[in-house]
Amino acid sequence: MNALALKKGSSRKSAYDLKNPQGDHQETHTITVLVDNEAGVLARVIGLFSGRGYNIDSLTVAEVDHAGHRSRITVVTTGTPAVIEQIKAQLERMVPVYAVHDLTVEGPSVERELALVKVAGTGEHRVEALRLADVFRANVVDTTLESFVFEITGAPEKIDTFIELMRPLGLVEAGRTGIAALSRGAHI
Repeated sequence: MNALALKKGSSRKSAYDLKNPQGDHQETHTITVLVDNEAGVLARVIGLFSGRGYNIDSLTVAEVDHAGHRSRITVVTTGTPAVIEQIKAQLERMVPVYAVHDLTVEGPSVERELALVKVAGTGEHRVEALRLADVFRANVVDTTLESFVFEITGAPEKIDTFIELMRPLGLVEAGRTGIAALSRGAHI
């Protein structure tokens, strides 16, 4: 871009940034949705995201009120502030939705995830994997002469770090549940 264009207040924008033409910053938000526990509700919520090209970074769903037949869907998504607001507004308009909470902006919350991590190794690698598992408070839930399966819970960043440390020690595979989250305190 030449100096004259910069003086006139033009900014650099990529033609490839079609989802974010204003160059707004991307934010990651944890959104919980209380819904009727009935066939098709999850598909409708996911359809809202996929139909508009919004990405889901993490998704968990489970029945949380057996008597009321209600489930909590926890979605972690990334977008501009305008996109996040649009997602919440569209979720609130869905018929089987009782409540939508953006835990990222509503105050302190607790987020946890569970992962199973399989590591194969012998000798020093095996000993080091066990030592690191102890440091991270991961439990051995299965063992053979050649491998371990560790169970680890915690913040997603903790699990990311554990998996990266296991990689050079013989990481075979990992399975993750996705984030479960609740607001802190006595309120919903």
